[in-house]
Formats: sequence, structure tokens, C-alpha cells
Amino acid sequence: MATKTVPKASARQRLLDAADELFYSEGIQTVGIDRVIEHAGVAKASLYNTFRSKEGLVCAYLDLRSTRIQERITRTLARCRTPRERLLGIFDAQGEAFAEPSYQGCAFMRATAEAPDDGSVRQVAEGHRAWLRGLFTELATEAGYADPEALARQLHCLYDGAAHSARMDRDLSAAATARAAAAVLLGAAPLAGTTESEGLLTGRPAEPMA
Repeated sequence: MATKTVPKASARQRLLDAADELFYSEGIQTVGIDRVIEHAGVAKASLYNTFRSKEGLVCAYLDLRSTRIQERITRTLARCRTPRERLLGIFDAQGEAFAEPSYQGCAFMRATAEAPDDGSVRQVAEGHRAWLRGLFTELATEAGYADPEALARQLHCLYDGAAHSARMDRDLSAAATARAAAAVLLGAAPLAGTTESEGLLTGRPAEPMA
């Protein structure tokens, strides 16, 4: 019987895989470029021909992380029926990440703590955060909340806080705790055409006025 040959990953993919493993587990400053190259099993020229610099590789690594997070959230939200359920579903997707044995906190928070404020690494991180904030805002708008942008900022703070707690406290329930807080927040936030006090009196968003 013929043996099936598995195609070897490209040099780019091997470099990304090595960067993803090493940068995330140990930090982007701690891990030198030679170590990434050795771990990937490629020539040094492959890195510079593909990513031009270590900073370029770090940005590609963060782009990869962002894509995976977006895919996880998209899969989770596909199971939700309403915009409000999807808002809470973002925290469910976050909880799946926390449950992974390799979880070491938010890759973007960690990377920006080690990178210059005016560099491309921060730009990539800000782009990811803008995507997430935009998703919160979009769903809050679809759900009919009166101030979707303010609500999105509040939900994003809960999301960030859960990530810190999961990392610093090793609290695997942090996403569930943040989700419960988000549900309370959504219950108190007014819908378009109502006042905040109306939502607070009922314990849920008041119905829009005719």
C-alpha cells in the first residue's frame, strides 16, 4: 500500500506557527529572532524575505491571533437567535478561550506592553480592538439600545476585565462572571425612545415609545 505523503508546511507558515507558540507563551521581547528561526526550522533569509523584520513577524502573529478570535466569535454567534443573545455570546466565545490549557492572557495587551506606542504592533492591536468594539456597537444598535456606542464601551470594559482576571487570578469562570454582569447591564440600558430610569424601574430595557 502506498504511503500518503503529507505536504510540508511553507516557510511562512512554519515561522508563524513558531512565533505564535513562542511569542504568546514567553513574550515578544524575551524571544529572539534566531530562536524563532531555529524553532521553525527555516533559513534566516526566509524570515526577512517574508516578513522583512521581527516587528513584521510580530504583526503577522497578532493578525493570526485576531483572525482566530474573530472566527471563534463568529462560530459562537451563529448559534444565537437575537442581537441581545449575540452580545452575551461574545463572552461565551471568550470563555472557550479561557478554557484552553495554553491560555496566557490577551495577546494584544501583552504585546503592546512590550512594544513602542507609535509602532506597527500597537496599530495591529488597536485594529483588533476596533473590530471588537465595532461588533459590540453593531449588535447593540441591532438590539435597539438608545446609546449603542456607550453600551459597547461598557461591554468592552467587562470583556477586558475578564481577560485580566482569567490571566492574573487563573479564574476560568471570569467570562461567565462578565457575562452575568453584561446581562444586568443590558437589562438596565434603555432602548431607543426610552429613558434610563424606565429601564431601571422594570429591570429590563423599556419598550420604545410609539
